[in-house]
Amino acid sequence: MKRYVRNLALTVCILTGVGGAMGTPAEAAKATVNPLVKKDAIRLIDIAGKQRMLSQRIAKDYLYIGKKVAVDKARKELRASIAEFKANQAKLEEMINDPEIKNLLAFVNMSLNELEGIVQKPFSLDNAQLVLDLSESMLEGSQYVVDSLKKIANVKEFRIVAIAGKQRMLAQRIAKYYIAYQAGIKDKNTVDQMKAAVKEFAKDHKILMENKDNTATINQKLAQVDRLWKIVYKFYLNIEKGGLPFIVYTTTNDITKKMNEITELYVQLYNK
Repeated sequence: MKRYVRNLALTVCILTGVGGAMGTPAEAAKATVNPLVKKDAIRLIDIAGKQRMLSQRIAKDYLYIGKKVAVDKARKELRASIAEFKANQAKLEEMINDPEIKNLLAFVNMSLNELEGIVQKPFSLDNAQLVLDLSESMLEGSQYVVDSLKKIANVKEFRIVAIAGKQRMLAQRIAKYYIAYQAGIKDKNTVDQMKAAVKEFAKDHKILMENKDNTATINQKLAQVDRLWKIVYKFYLNIEKGGLPFIVYTTTNDITKKMNEITELYVQLYNK
């Protein structure tokens, strides 16, 4: 799957508000100066970016339920995440007209359908590993859509929206691998993936903090994330020690919520 995704042509046709396609990738990139098209593209990046987060949250919630931590919250969140993922996929399929991207979206839908069936089954380590693998496929597909849009647009604001949106995913990814280790998937990859997510979050947070286009409100909300992150990231790095699954659940959800608000503010800022 990874080789197939990376070899797909980087061409996404974003539909204009009157329903006309923009043509070749070069024409699409050039056309982003049109406020209507730019607005569509930024919103589309936000939707595709949110799919990355949802792919990780679905898996995380299954693992938390299996570990019998925050069960009621996790069950409610799991149902809501699957419903939101399906609704967002429908929006992406409507707005993206490239046949290869549509094929990829169809593959993501297949992965979601399989994952949805597994999360309804009793918890087991075999099922947990399948859920992890399927969530990675869904993440990779959604990341490809975001990357395609960024390359076509090739302007700063698209990059910033994509980075802010990715922080939502990284917070959920941290919780996913933290609880996966506590649930019994104690291999090196679990530890490495979680620590890599922590490192990437810190790097991208710095980029957002230094973005010169930030409004006072964005800076205020980023500062809130910064204060929380400086306290809790050490908890996440103690994955092998464990013992704090509920704190990890609540703090990563809090960070995700704050980053979702920040991403929406960036969408509004760059859609002016």
